[in-house]
Amino acid sequence: MPQVEIKIGGRTFEVACQEGEESFLMIAAAMLDVEASSLSTQVGRMPESRMLLMAGLLLADKTASVEDKIKEARAELAERDAELASLRNVVVEPERIEVPVIPQSVTDSLAEMAARAEALASEIEDKARDNAQ
Repeated sequence: MPQVEIKIGGRTFEVACQEGEESFLMIAAAMLDVEASSLSTQVGRMPESRMLLMAGLLLADKTASVEDKIKEARAELAERDAELASLRNVVVEPERIEVPVIPQSVTDSLAEMAARAEALASEIEDKARDNAQ
């Protein structure tokens, strides 16, 4: 089991940890040292156990605050997820577009008129050709 030397509040401690956990221990010790150094600056010299207790309590308070914020964020995220899920269940009716249907009699009449117009055009062309000769 590795032994790691850490400094907290200007005091050195040797702590054992699991293999591979050294970096995590150093990070945790650095966080505790920040709190202990702040206490030492504000209060002055105090017994080691009291300094560690107070620094630990300050870190616990910060941790609790962060956990509260995480809970609030998770609750808000759950609320947003529920809103999104409810929106996914909403069936949106497509816009209805009505296209008028032209009655067959009108279509037949238009076809007949087009045929008559073509016949007249052909007749006029034929007369124009006869006159030109």
